[in-house]
Amino acid sequence: MLQGYLELKLAWALFQKAPDALSEPERGQVLRVARKQDHIEQRILGSREAAQVVVPAGTLNNRLSEVRQRYASADAFALDLERSGLDENSLSEAIERDLRVESVLEMIAAEVPSANRVDAEIFYRLNPDSFDRPEARRLRHILITYDKPRQKQQAIELLEQLRSTRPNAEKFGRLALKHSQCPTAMDGGQLGNVKRSQLYPELEPAAFALACDEISAVLESPIGLHIIRCDEILPHGILPFGQVCDRIIERLTDKRRLEAQRLWIKQLPLTG
Repeated sequence: MLQGYLELKLAWALFQKAPDALSEPERGQVLRVARKQDHIEQRILGSREAAQVVVPAGTLNNRLSEVRQRYASADAFALDLERSGLDENSLSEAIERDLRVESVLEMIAAEVPSANRVDAEIFYRLNPDSFDRPEARRLRHILITYDKPRQKQQAIELLEQLRSTRPNAEKFGRLALKHSQCPTAMDGGQLGNVKRSQLYPELEPAAFALACDEISAVLESPIGLHIIRCDEILPHGILPFGQVCDRIIERLTDKRRLEAQRLWIKQLPLTG
């Protein structure tokens, strides 16, 4: 029963699939992880801390509801349970076991002091590269492809005409929808937030030299001719400490608690 539940849970967690939809390599990975997880959970549930845990009925019912909602119908849910050697009662027992394990680990984590602002600032100063926001711009473009020299000249003339109207972002989007031969035409020519090295080398220097609301000259890349519009120059450089302090504290606290859980599990007696 328990093995079937672990396979069911891990198939969704690792591959977002029901167990019967797994490939052989995927199923092999699920079985390996299930065996290891079962061994660890047995050690946790044999601990003194686990004896103190009571799972509220409401919490159990909410988790059961979450499992049911993964399925398109009650029949599909029942069929998957049957394939895993489970019924609703055995599923409920397995989920209650899961919740007990989670509660014990949360109990261990709760004993670990949270990181503070000083910890966060030390981490920030020692890891500046982690907070370096790269140069980026929000760009649109219009692409016209060609096969023959005459088509190229016609494309150049059209793009020059379009850019000469100095269209704002909304009008440029309409022109892209009408003229651009790139799939982005359906989204007003938007390339999104573009960082260095994400464009063709033939386009990047001009694109990153544009001022906000400026349109490039006609540019050529391996796929055709372009004009590029800069909708916004995004802030870049080292993020201020005040902007990332809370995130660092959360990350450091999570790391400390996970390490405390790992060390606590490591000292538990081995099970047969």
